[in-house]
Amino acid sequence: MQDSTKLIHSIPVDELTGAISVPIYQTSTFVQEAPGINKGYDYARSGNPTRAALESIVAELEEGTVGLAFGSGLAAIDAVLKLLKSGDEIIAVDDIYGGAFRLFTQVYEKFGITVHYVDATHPENIFNAITPNTRLIWIETPTNPTLKIADIQAIAVIAKSNRCLLCVDNTFASPALQKPLSLGADIVVHSATKYLGGHSDIIAGLVVAKDPELGAKIKFMQNACGNILGPFDSWLLIRGIETLPLRIKQHCSNAQAIAEWLEAHPAVDKVFYPGLQSHPNHQIAKKQSRGFGGIVSFTLKNDTEAAATAVVTSTKLFKLAESLGGIKSLLCHPAQMTHKSIPDKKRHAAGVSDSLIRLSVGLEDVEDLIEDLKESLVKQQKNTTFGYIFESEAPLTLQKETN
Repeated sequence: MQDSTKLIHSIPVDELTGAISVPIYQTSTFVQEAPGINKGYDYARSGNPTRAALESIVAELEEGTVGLAFGSGLAAIDAVLKLLKSGDEIIAVDDIYGGAFRLFTQVYEKFGITVHYVDATHPENIFNAITPNTRLIWIETPTNPTLKIADIQAIAVIAKSNRCLLCVDNTFASPALQKPLSLGADIVVHSATKYLGGHSDIIAGLVVAKDPELGAKIKFMQNACGNILGPFDSWLLIRGIETLPLRIKQHCSNAQAIAEWLEAHPAVDKVFYPGLQSHPNHQIAKKQSRGFGGIVSFTLKNDTEAAATAVVTSTKLFKLAESLGGIKSLLCHPAQMTHKSIPDKKRHAAGVSDSLIRLSVGLEDVEDLIEDLKESLVKQQKNTTFGYIFESEAPLTLQKETN
């Protein structure tokens, strides 16, 4: 059975009523026949039928055994980190998502958990960073926002030989394109706010574990800490997942066309997209994914925050906003937005330059999107030519960091 068919039919028909759509069980508690004797549910923090349907669906999509739904992507990450104890160490990708970096450094490091950041595009970097205290290897692939690709299968071998857990943030690819558990990973996390939800109308996070015992440990954290996804948002997420295969095809098609167009533009310095032959990890992406995703990042030849600000504030179809993965196209300037919490020196070392712009390519007609970018880049070039933007110019403030 093909994945698209499997996905649609993994969404259950309600046994009680025959409803084709999963019902929303908007309740806080469940009546018990006697103390401890119930129909599988007692209190909605511990379990809810709508959330349980979602968790079962995502476990099947990711080819895992236990799926768990949380109130946000960061809450999902937090639940995984709670598997660790003081003295344990993590190896993480160097251009990690800013929110994860903030959680690692400002919350967990003060509890005695050490994090080492490496370029995971070379598996030997991970191998060389392992110590006797390493318990968790954390990778994003593609990474946010430079779209580096890590070889999941090779890193899984390293993790297992050193008795480390391998967790893969699969947000950018989604299970429609990439299945890390089948490549040897132990845990997959998602900001389900992005492609799985797909409509920019919910905040949600997901964890899928390959091993039932590991899944039970994370489920304990979910219940003990109470960071759950509510029934209505669970239902919205199920509804979004139903159209994931169709949406992801168009995201990939549009992104490929835009990446190729940007690569030929005279104002653009570098384009980051795994679907380009010029991408250094193109062959690995091709090996482990069925598509290259809907995110494209690029830098300007005028590598300043001011030049990037001029571009991101002049588009009409691409809306300046946090987040990604929705049907409408978005763009952001990571240096001032999603990666603002990362020190400049570390950000630059990871490849997130001052002018880097991240596009979340939506489902609009690709010719309209290219025309929008074309006009914006022309405006930026004119401003630069006539001296309105200089490298010494102070960056314009877009907004406070919210992600």
